[in-house]
Amino acid sequence: MKLGEIISILDDPARACLDQNLMDREPSGYSIDSRTLRAGELFFAVKGEVHDGHRFVGEALRNGAIAAVVDNGFIAAGDHSIQCSGGGSGHTHLIRVNDTTAALQALASRVIGFWDGREIAITGSSGKTSTKDMTAAVLSKTGRTVKSAGNLNNAFGLPLSVLQMESNGSRSADFDYAVFEMGMNHKGEIERLAQIAPPEIGVVTNVGAVHLEFFPSIDAIAEAKSELVRGIEPGGVAVLNADDHRVAKMASLRSDIQTRTFGITMKAEVMASEIEGGGIGGTKFILTTPRGERSVKLAMAGRHNLYNALAAAAVGEVCDTPLAQIAEALSECAGSRMRGELLRFRKGFTVIDDSYNSNPSALEALVETMAASEGGRRIVAAGEMLELGNSGPALHRQSGRRVAAQGVDLLIGVRGLAAEMVAGAREAGMKETQAVFVEDAEEAAELLASTAREGDLILVKGSRGVRMESIVGTIKQRFELEEGKH
Repeated sequence: MKLGEIISILDDPARACLDQNLMDREPSGYSIDSRTLRAGELFFAVKGEVHDGHRFVGEALRNGAIAAVVDNGFIAAGDHSIQCSGGGSGHTHLIRVNDTTAALQALASRVIGFWDGREIAITGSSGKTSTKDMTAAVLSKTGRTVKSAGNLNNAFGLPLSVLQMESNGSRSADFDYAVFEMGMNHKGEIERLAQIAPPEIGVVTNVGAVHLEFFPSIDAIAEAKSELVRGIEPGGVAVLNADDHRVAKMASLRSDIQTRTFGITMKAEVMASEIEGGGIGGTKFILTTPRGERSVKLAMAGRHNLYNALAAAAVGEVCDTPLAQIAEALSECAGSRMRGELLRFRKGFTVIDDSYNSNPSALEALVETMAASEGGRRIVAAGEMLELGNSGPALHRQSGRRVAAQGVDLLIGVRGLAAEMVAGAREAGMKETQAVFVEDAEEAAELLASTAREGDLILVKGSRGVRMESIVGTIKQRFELEEGKH
Protein backbone atom coordinates (compact mmCIF):
# COMPACT_ATOMS: atom_id res chain seq x y z
CA MET A 1 0.00 0.00 0.00
CA LYS A 2 1.23 3.44 -0.88
CA LEU A 3 1.14 6.25 1.67
CA GLY A 4 -1.55 8.07 -0.27
CA GLU A 5 -3.82 5.02 -0.04
CA ILE A 6 -3.02 4.54 3.64
CA ILE A 7 -3.93 8.16 4.37
CA SER A 8 -7.29 7.75 2.64
CA ILE A 9 -8.00 4.70 4.83
CA LEU A 10 -6.94 6.26 8.09
CA ASP A 11 -8.57 9.68 8.16
CA ASP A 12 -9.17 12.93 6.31
CA PRO A 13 -6.35 13.21 3.72
CA ALA A 14 -6.30 16.98 4.26
CA ARG A 15 -4.83 16.41 7.69
CA ALA A 16 -1.75 14.69 6.31
CA CYS A 17 1.34 16.82 6.68
CA LEU A 18 3.35 15.14 3.95
CA ASP A 19 5.41 16.23 1.04
CA GLN A 20 3.41 15.23 -2.04
CA ASN A 21 6.43 13.33 -3.33
CA LEU A 22 5.87 10.78 -0.55
CA MET A 23 2.30 9.92 -1.55
CA ASP A 24 3.40 7.29 -4.06
CA ARG A 25 5.96 5.71 -1.76
CA GLU A 26 5.23 2.44 -0.02
CA PRO A 27 6.27 1.65 3.56
CA SER A 28 8.56 -1.36 3.91
CA GLY A 29 6.78 -2.23 7.16
CA TYR A 30 4.99 -0.89 10.23
CA SER A 31 6.28 -0.13 13.72
CA ILE A 32 5.27 1.26 17.11
CA ASP A 33 8.78 1.13 18.61
CA SER A 34 11.37 3.71 17.55
CA ARG A 35 14.15 1.53 18.97
CA THR A 36 13.52 -1.42 16.66
CA LEU A 37 12.12 0.52 13.70
CA ARG A 38 13.85 -0.14 10.40
CA ALA A 39 14.40 2.45 7.70
CA GLY A 40 11.39 2.82 5.42
CA GLU A 41 8.78 1.72 7.96
CA LEU A 42 5.67 3.70 8.91
CA PHE A 43 5.72 4.65 12.59
CA PHE A 44 2.51 4.76 14.63
CA ALA A 45 2.83 6.90 17.76
CA VAL A 46 0.50 4.84 19.94
CA LYS A 47 -0.14 5.53 23.62
CA GLY A 48 0.66 2.46 25.71
CA GLU A 49 0.24 1.84 29.43
CA VAL A 50 3.77 3.08 30.12
CA HIS A 51 5.02 5.06 27.12
CA ASP A 52 3.43 7.51 24.71
CA GLY A 53 4.88 7.03 21.24
CA HIS A 54 4.50 10.72 20.51
CA ARG A 55 7.60 11.31 22.63
CA PHE A 56 9.61 9.31 20.11
CA VAL A 57 8.36 10.66 16.79
CA GLY A 58 11.53 12.63 16.17
CA GLU A 59 13.68 9.61 17.00
CA ALA A 60 11.63 7.41 14.67
CA LEU A 61 12.01 9.83 11.77
CA ARG A 62 15.72 10.24 12.41
CA ASN A 63 16.00 6.43 12.38
CA GLY A 64 14.54 6.37 8.88
CA ALA A 65 10.77 6.11 9.26
CA ILE A 66 9.05 7.00 5.99
CA ALA A 67 6.44 8.92 8.02
CA ALA A 68 4.79 9.01 11.45
CA VAL A 69 1.11 8.66 12.29
CA VAL A 70 0.28 11.04 15.14
CA ASP A 71 -2.77 12.38 16.96
CA ASN A 72 -4.27 15.62 15.68
CA GLY A 73 -3.16 17.54 18.75
CA PHE A 74 0.48 16.48 18.49
CA ILE A 75 2.96 19.33 18.79
CA ALA A 76 6.62 18.56 18.19
CA ALA A 77 7.84 20.91 20.88
CA GLY A 78 11.46 21.88 20.36
CA ASP A 79 11.91 19.64 17.32
CA HIS A 80 11.38 21.91 14.31
CA SER A 81 12.47 19.16 11.91
CA ILE A 82 9.13 17.38 12.24
CA GLN A 83 6.69 20.28 12.44
CA CYS A 84 4.31 21.15 9.63
CA SER A 85 4.86 24.36 7.75
CA GLY A 86 2.52 26.44 5.63
CA GLY A 87 -0.67 25.16 7.27
CA GLY A 88 -0.03 21.49 6.76
CA SER A 89 1.40 21.01 3.31
CA GLY A 90 5.03 21.31 4.25
CA HIS A 91 8.14 19.23 4.29
CA THR A 92 7.65 16.93 7.24
CA HIS A 93 6.46 13.37 7.45
CA LEU A 94 3.35 13.46 9.64
CA ILE A 95 -0.04 11.84 9.15
CA ARG A 96 -2.54 13.29 11.63
CA VAL A 97 -5.48 11.17 12.83
CA ASN A 98 -8.05 11.29 15.62
CA ASP A 99 -6.57 8.27 17.44
CA THR A 100 -3.33 6.51 16.50
CA THR A 101 -4.29 3.14 18.02
CA ALA A 102 -7.64 3.17 16.22
CA ALA A 103 -5.82 4.11 13.02
CA LEU A 104 -3.41 1.18 13.35
CA GLN A 105 -6.33 -1.16 13.94
CA ALA A 106 -8.36 0.28 11.07
CA LEU A 107 -5.51 -0.25 8.64
CA ALA A 108 -5.14 -3.88 9.76
CA SER A 109 -8.90 -4.41 9.45
CA ARG A 110 -8.81 -3.08 5.91
CA VAL A 111 -6.00 -5.47 4.96
CA ILE A 112 -7.66 -8.54 6.49
CA GLY A 113 -11.11 -7.52 5.23
CA PHE A 114 -10.03 -7.58 1.58
CA TRP A 115 -8.01 -10.78 1.92
CA ASP A 116 -9.32 -14.06 0.51
CA GLY A 117 -7.29 -16.46 2.68
CA ARG A 118 -8.19 -18.33 5.87
CA GLU A 119 -7.49 -16.74 9.24
CA ILE A 120 -6.88 -18.86 12.35
CA ALA A 121 -6.94 -17.18 15.78
CA ILE A 122 -5.61 -18.86 18.92
CA THR A 123 -6.22 -18.04 22.56
CA GLY A 124 -5.83 -19.80 25.90
CA SER A 125 -4.34 -19.34 29.34
CA SER A 126 -1.14 -21.04 28.24
CA GLY A 127 0.35 -22.55 25.12
CA LYS A 128 -0.83 -19.88 22.68
CA THR A 129 2.55 -19.20 21.11
CA SER A 130 3.58 -22.86 20.83
CA THR A 131 0.19 -23.76 19.37
CA LYS A 132 0.48 -20.87 16.93
CA ASP A 133 3.92 -22.01 15.82
CA MET A 134 2.81 -25.65 15.43
CA THR A 135 -0.33 -24.65 13.56
CA ALA A 136 1.65 -22.47 11.16
CA ALA A 137 4.09 -25.36 10.62
CA VAL A 138 1.20 -27.70 9.76
CA LEU A 139 -0.48 -25.28 7.37
CA SER A 140 2.82 -24.36 5.72
CA LYS A 141 2.98 -27.88 4.33
CA THR A 142 0.24 -27.05 1.86
CA GLY A 143 -0.08 -23.27 1.72
CA ARG A 144 1.71 -19.97 2.10
CA THR A 145 1.38 -19.05 5.76
CA VAL A 146 1.99 -15.94 7.84
CA LYS A 147 1.92 -15.98 11.65
CA SER A 148 2.16 -13.59 14.57
CA ALA A 149 5.73 -12.64 15.30
CA GLY A 150 6.69 -13.71 18.82
CA ASN A 151 3.67 -13.16 21.03
CA LEU A 152 2.24 -10.05 19.36
CA ASN A 153 -1.30 -10.70 20.53
CA ASN A 154 -2.81 -7.51 21.97
CA ALA A 155 -4.47 -4.35 20.65
CA PHE A 156 -1.14 -3.24 19.16
CA GLY A 157 0.44 -6.61 18.40
CA LEU A 158 -2.42 -8.13 16.44
CA PRO A 159 -2.61 -5.25 13.93
CA LEU A 160 1.16 -5.36 13.50
CA SER A 161 0.93 -9.10 12.85
CA VAL A 162 -1.75 -8.54 10.22
CA LEU A 163 0.32 -5.80 8.58
CA GLN A 164 3.18 -8.25 8.06
CA MET A 165 1.13 -9.33 5.06
CA GLU A 166 1.81 -5.94 3.47
CA SER A 167 5.46 -5.58 4.50
CA ASN A 168 8.87 -6.12 2.92
CA GLY A 169 7.45 -6.33 -0.57
CA SER A 170 4.76 -8.88 0.34
CA ARG A 171 1.08 -8.59 -0.47
CA SER A 172 -1.80 -10.15 1.41
CA ALA A 173 -2.62 -12.10 -1.76
CA ASP A 174 0.72 -13.87 -1.33
CA PHE A 175 -0.68 -15.83 1.64
CA ASP A 176 -3.20 -18.64 1.94
CA TYR A 177 -3.28 -18.82 5.74
CA ALA A 178 -2.73 -16.39 8.61
CA VAL A 179 -2.28 -17.68 12.17
CA PHE A 180 -2.65 -15.08 14.92
CA GLU A 181 -2.56 -15.12 18.71
CA MET A 182 -5.22 -13.27 20.65
CA GLY A 183 -4.38 -12.55 24.29
CA MET A 184 -6.07 -10.62 27.04
CA ASN A 185 -5.78 -9.26 30.55
CA HIS A 186 -9.31 -7.89 30.82
CA LYS A 187 -12.85 -8.69 29.74
CA GLY A 188 -13.68 -7.44 26.26
CA GLU A 189 -10.14 -7.44 24.87
CA ILE A 190 -10.51 -10.60 22.79
CA GLU A 191 -13.89 -9.36 21.57
CA ARG A 192 -12.16 -6.26 20.23
CA LEU A 193 -9.34 -8.27 18.64
CA ALA A 194 -11.87 -10.50 16.89
CA GLN A 195 -13.56 -7.38 15.54
CA ILE A 196 -10.26 -6.14 14.12
CA ALA A 197 -9.51 -9.50 12.47
CA PRO A 198 -12.54 -11.82 12.51
CA PRO A 199 -11.24 -15.41 12.32
CA GLU A 200 -12.68 -18.22 10.26
CA ILE A 201 -11.19 -20.73 12.70
CA GLY A 202 -10.84 -20.05 16.43
CA VAL A 203 -8.77 -22.24 18.76
CA VAL A 204 -9.09 -22.25 22.57
CA THR A 205 -6.28 -24.26 24.16
CA ASN A 206 -7.23 -24.15 27.86
CA VAL A 207 -8.41 -21.98 30.74
CA GLY A 208 -6.32 -21.63 33.90
CA ALA A 209 -5.39 -19.46 36.85
CA VAL A 210 -3.85 -16.49 35.08
CA HIS A 211 -4.70 -12.78 35.26
CA LEU A 212 -6.68 -13.35 38.47
CA GLU A 213 -5.61 -9.85 39.44
CA PHE A 214 -8.19 -8.65 36.91
CA PHE A 215 -10.84 -11.40 37.17
CA PRO A 216 -12.87 -12.65 40.15
CA SER A 217 -12.59 -16.34 39.21
CA ILE A 218 -11.35 -18.86 36.67
CA ASP A 219 -14.91 -19.07 35.35
CA ALA A 220 -14.72 -15.35 34.59
CA ILE A 221 -11.48 -15.96 32.70
CA ALA A 222 -13.26 -18.68 30.71
CA GLU A 223 -16.03 -16.23 29.85
CA ALA A 224 -13.45 -13.76 28.54
CA LYS A 225 -11.71 -16.46 26.51
CA SER A 226 -15.06 -17.47 25.02
CA GLU A 227 -15.15 -14.09 23.28
CA LEU A 228 -13.02 -15.70 20.58
CA VAL A 229 -15.70 -18.32 19.88
CA ARG A 230 -18.33 -15.59 19.78
CA GLY A 231 -16.16 -13.65 17.31
CA ILE A 232 -15.71 -16.42 14.74
CA GLU A 233 -17.23 -15.62 11.38
CA PRO A 234 -20.59 -17.30 10.70
CA GLY A 235 -19.98 -20.67 9.09
CA GLY A 236 -16.55 -20.91 10.70
CA VAL A 237 -15.10 -23.49 13.08
CA ALA A 238 -14.29 -23.51 16.80
CA VAL A 239 -11.43 -25.86 17.73
CA LEU A 240 -11.81 -26.74 21.41
CA ASN A 241 -9.97 -28.75 24.07
CA ALA A 242 -12.33 -31.57 25.07
CA ASP A 243 -10.29 -32.30 28.22
CA ASP A 244 -10.84 -28.82 29.65
CA HIS A 245 -14.45 -28.69 30.80
CA ARG A 246 -14.63 -24.91 30.65
CA VAL A 247 -13.38 -24.91 27.07
CA ALA A 248 -15.58 -27.85 26.04
CA LYS A 249 -18.69 -25.94 27.22
CA MET A 250 -17.96 -23.25 24.64
CA ALA A 251 -19.28 -25.58 21.94
CA SER A 252 -22.82 -24.60 22.98
CA LEU A 253 -22.31 -20.87 22.41
CA ARG A 254 -23.01 -20.81 18.68
CA SER A 255 -25.35 -22.72 16.37
CA ASP A 256 -24.05 -21.08 13.21
CA ILE A 257 -20.50 -22.48 13.39
CA GLN A 258 -19.00 -25.95 13.47
CA THR A 259 -16.94 -27.44 16.30
CA ARG A 260 -13.85 -29.66 16.21
CA THR A 261 -12.44 -31.11 19.41
CA PHE A 262 -9.06 -32.42 20.49
CA GLY A 263 -7.96 -34.24 23.61
CA ILE A 264 -6.29 -37.15 25.33
CA THR A 265 -8.72 -38.43 27.98
CA MET A 266 -12.17 -37.35 26.77
CA LYS A 267 -13.54 -38.51 23.44
CA ALA A 268 -12.60 -36.05 20.71
CA GLU A 269 -12.23 -35.92 16.94
CA VAL A 270 -8.45 -35.48 17.16
CA MET A 271 -6.74 -37.55 19.86
CA ALA A 272 -3.41 -38.93 21.05
CA SER A 273 -3.06 -42.58 22.05
CA GLU A 274 -0.25 -45.02 22.82
CA ILE A 275 1.67 -42.15 24.41
CA GLU A 276 5.31 -42.90 25.22
CA GLY A 277 7.90 -40.71 26.91
CA GLY A 278 6.79 -37.28 28.02
CA GLY A 279 10.14 -36.18 29.46
CA ILE A 280 12.60 -33.74 27.95
CA GLY A 281 13.35 -36.28 25.23
CA GLY A 282 9.90 -35.61 23.78
CA THR A 283 6.80 -37.69 23.30
CA LYS A 284 5.90 -40.42 20.83
CA PHE A 285 2.21 -40.99 20.17
CA ILE A 286 -0.37 -42.12 17.66
CA LEU A 287 -2.30 -39.22 16.20
CA THR A 288 -5.90 -40.31 15.59
CA THR A 289 -8.21 -38.27 13.37
CA PRO A 290 -11.41 -38.89 11.39
CA ARG A 291 -9.17 -39.61 8.37
CA GLY A 292 -6.99 -42.21 10.04
CA GLU A 293 -3.89 -42.55 12.22
CA ARG A 294 -0.23 -41.60 12.03
CA SER A 295 2.73 -42.00 14.37
CA VAL A 296 4.28 -38.73 15.60
CA LYS A 297 7.53 -38.14 17.46
CA LEU A 298 7.13 -34.75 19.10
CA ALA A 299 10.49 -33.30 20.12
CA MET A 300 8.90 -30.70 22.40
CA ALA A 301 8.76 -31.87 25.99
CA GLY A 302 5.72 -32.41 28.16
CA ARG A 303 2.05 -33.30 28.11
CA HIS A 304 1.14 -29.62 27.69
CA ASN A 305 2.93 -29.55 24.33
CA LEU A 306 1.08 -32.70 23.33
CA TYR A 307 -2.16 -30.75 23.72
CA ASN A 308 -0.71 -27.91 21.65
CA ALA A 309 0.20 -30.39 18.93
CA LEU A 310 -3.31 -31.86 18.92
CA ALA A 311 -4.81 -28.40 18.56
CA ALA A 312 -2.56 -27.75 15.56
CA ALA A 313 -3.50 -31.10 14.07
CA ALA A 314 -7.20 -30.29 14.49
CA VAL A 315 -6.72 -27.05 12.54
CA GLY A 316 -4.90 -29.04 9.87
CA GLU A 317 -7.89 -31.36 9.70
CA VAL A 318 -10.28 -28.44 9.24
CA CYS A 319 -8.05 -27.07 6.46
CA ASP A 320 -7.79 -30.49 4.72
CA THR A 321 -4.03 -30.79 5.24
CA PRO A 322 -3.05 -34.39 4.38
CA LEU A 323 -2.64 -36.45 7.54
CA ALA A 324 0.87 -37.53 6.60
CA GLN A 325 1.93 -33.90 6.30
CA ILE A 326 0.32 -32.98 9.62
CA ALA A 327 2.34 -35.73 11.32
CA GLU A 328 5.49 -34.70 9.49
CA ALA A 329 5.13 -31.05 10.50
CA LEU A 330 4.56 -31.90 14.17
CA SER A 331 7.59 -34.19 14.19
CA GLU A 332 9.71 -31.32 12.88
CA CYS A 333 8.60 -28.77 15.51
CA ALA A 334 11.04 -27.63 18.19
CA GLY A 335 10.75 -25.33 21.19
CA SER A 336 11.34 -21.64 20.54
CA ARG A 337 13.58 -19.34 22.56
CA MET A 338 12.60 -19.02 26.24
CA ARG A 339 9.61 -21.34 25.74
CA GLY A 340 10.83 -24.78 26.76
CA GLU A 341 14.13 -24.32 24.92
CA LEU A 342 16.61 -27.08 25.82
CA LEU A 343 20.18 -25.93 26.46
CA ARG A 344 22.80 -28.62 26.96
CA PHE A 345 26.13 -27.59 28.48
CA ARG A 346 29.54 -29.17 28.13
CA LYS A 347 29.75 -29.63 31.88
CA GLY A 348 27.01 -32.23 31.49
CA PHE A 349 23.91 -30.48 32.81
CA THR A 350 20.80 -29.39 30.89
CA VAL A 351 18.70 -26.25 31.31
CA ILE A 352 15.06 -25.98 30.28
CA ASP A 353 14.66 -22.28 29.51
CA ASP A 354 10.99 -21.45 29.94
CA SER A 355 11.61 -17.99 31.30
CA TYR A 356 9.17 -16.09 29.08
CA ASN A 357 6.17 -16.35 31.37
CA SER A 358 4.63 -18.44 34.12
CA ASN A 359 1.41 -19.47 35.82
CA PRO A 360 0.64 -22.32 38.24
CA SER A 361 -0.57 -24.87 35.69
CA ALA A 362 2.31 -24.18 33.29
CA LEU A 363 4.89 -24.49 36.08
CA GLU A 364 3.42 -27.71 37.34
CA ALA A 365 3.25 -29.19 33.84
CA LEU A 366 6.96 -28.58 33.28
CA VAL A 367 7.92 -29.98 36.68
CA GLU A 368 5.91 -33.08 35.81
CA THR A 369 7.89 -33.25 32.56
CA MET A 370 11.14 -33.14 34.53
CA ALA A 371 9.94 -35.96 36.77
CA ALA A 372 9.36 -38.14 33.70
CA SER A 373 12.91 -37.51 32.44
CA GLU A 374 15.95 -39.64 33.09
CA GLY A 375 18.99 -38.10 34.69
CA GLY A 376 20.45 -36.88 37.94
CA ARG A 377 19.22 -34.10 40.19
CA ARG A 378 16.17 -32.07 39.28
CA ILE A 379 16.44 -28.39 40.10
CA VAL A 380 13.69 -25.80 39.70
CA ALA A 381 14.31 -22.05 39.73
CA ALA A 382 10.78 -20.64 39.87
CA GLY A 383 10.07 -16.92 39.87
CA GLU A 384 7.13 -15.16 41.45
CA MET A 385 4.03 -15.60 39.28
CA LEU A 386 2.38 -12.25 38.59
CA GLU A 387 -1.22 -11.10 38.03
CA LEU A 388 -2.75 -13.71 40.35
CA GLY A 389 -4.56 -11.15 42.53
CA ASN A 390 -5.74 -12.09 46.01
CA SER A 391 -5.32 -15.78 45.16
CA GLY A 392 -1.58 -15.30 44.65
CA PRO A 393 -0.30 -16.49 48.04
CA ALA A 394 -2.49 -19.62 48.10
CA LEU A 395 -1.68 -20.53 44.49
CA HIS A 396 2.06 -20.14 45.08
CA ARG A 397 1.89 -22.31 48.20
CA GLN A 398 -0.13 -24.94 46.33
CA SER A 399 2.43 -24.96 43.50
CA GLY A 400 5.20 -25.45 46.06
CA ARG A 401 3.47 -28.51 47.45
CA ARG A 402 3.00 -29.95 43.97
CA VAL A 403 6.62 -29.29 43.03
CA ALA A 404 7.72 -31.16 46.15
CA ALA A 405 5.41 -34.07 45.31
CA GLN A 406 7.26 -34.56 42.01
CA GLY A 407 10.50 -35.38 43.84
CA VAL A 408 12.41 -32.21 42.96
CA ASP A 409 15.85 -32.14 44.60
CA LEU A 410 16.20 -28.36 44.84
CA LEU A 411 13.62 -25.58 44.55
CA ILE A 412 14.82 -21.99 44.33
CA GLY A 413 11.94 -19.53 44.73
CA VAL A 414 12.76 -16.11 43.31
CA ARG A 415 11.27 -12.86 44.64
CA GLY A 416 8.07 -11.87 46.37
CA LEU A 417 5.35 -14.48 46.55
CA ALA A 418 7.80 -17.22 45.58
CA ALA A 419 8.45 -17.31 49.34
CA GLU A 420 4.99 -18.89 49.65
CA MET A 421 6.00 -21.50 47.09
CA VAL A 422 9.05 -22.37 49.16
CA ALA A 423 6.89 -22.56 52.28
CA GLY A 424 4.48 -24.92 50.52
CA ALA A 425 7.34 -27.15 49.41
CA ARG A 426 8.64 -27.35 52.96
CA GLU A 427 5.15 -28.20 54.21
CA ALA A 428 5.17 -31.10 51.74
CA GLY A 429 8.41 -32.47 53.12
CA MET A 430 11.30 -30.69 51.44
CA LYS A 431 14.12 -29.67 53.81
CA GLU A 432 15.16 -26.06 54.26
CA THR A 433 18.32 -26.78 52.29
CA GLN A 434 16.19 -28.18 49.43
CA ALA A 435 13.64 -25.34 49.22
CA VAL A 436 15.37 -21.96 49.26
CA PHE A 437 14.04 -18.44 48.75
CA VAL A 438 16.14 -15.66 47.20
CA GLU A 439 15.28 -12.01 46.71
CA ASP A 440 16.07 -11.63 43.00
CA ALA A 441 17.15 -13.33 39.80
CA GLU A 442 20.78 -12.27 40.23
CA GLU A 443 21.03 -14.14 43.54
CA ALA A 444 19.35 -17.16 41.99
CA ALA A 445 21.79 -17.10 39.08
CA GLU A 446 24.78 -17.10 41.42
CA LEU A 447 23.32 -19.98 43.42
CA LEU A 448 22.65 -22.05 40.31
CA ALA A 449 26.05 -21.32 38.80
CA SER A 450 27.78 -22.53 41.95
CA THR A 451 25.50 -25.56 42.29
CA ALA A 452 25.18 -26.98 38.76
CA ARG A 453 26.96 -30.25 38.12
CA GLU A 454 27.01 -33.11 35.64
CA GLY A 455 23.68 -34.86 35.22
CA ASP A 456 21.54 -32.00 36.57
CA LEU A 457 18.30 -31.08 34.87
CA ILE A 458 17.49 -27.44 35.64
CA LEU A 459 14.20 -25.68 34.92
CA VAL A 460 14.14 -21.87 34.83
CA LYS A 461 10.54 -20.65 34.88
CA GLY A 462 8.98 -17.30 35.73
CA SER A 463 7.09 -14.20 34.72
CA ARG A 464 9.05 -11.65 32.69
CA GLY A 465 8.72 -9.06 35.42
CA VAL A 466 11.00 -11.17 37.62
CA ARG A 467 13.73 -11.20 34.92
CA MET A 468 14.24 -14.97 35.06
CA GLU A 469 15.84 -14.85 31.60
CA SER A 470 18.86 -13.20 33.24
CA ILE A 471 19.52 -16.46 35.10
CA VAL A 472 19.90 -18.28 31.81
CA GLY A 473 22.09 -15.47 30.53
CA THR A 474 24.42 -15.81 33.52
CA ILE A 475 24.70 -19.57 33.10
CA LYS A 476 25.54 -19.11 29.41
CA GLN A 477 28.28 -16.68 30.38
CA ARG A 478 29.78 -19.04 32.95
CA PHE A 479 29.49 -22.34 31.10
CA GLU A 480 30.05 -23.44 27.54
CA LEU A 481 27.18 -24.83 25.54
CA GLU A 482 27.54 -28.08 23.67
CA GLU A 483 28.14 -27.35 20.01
CA GLY A 484 24.89 -27.02 18.10
CA LYS A 485 22.84 -26.95 21.32
CA HIS A 486 22.11 -23.24 21.58
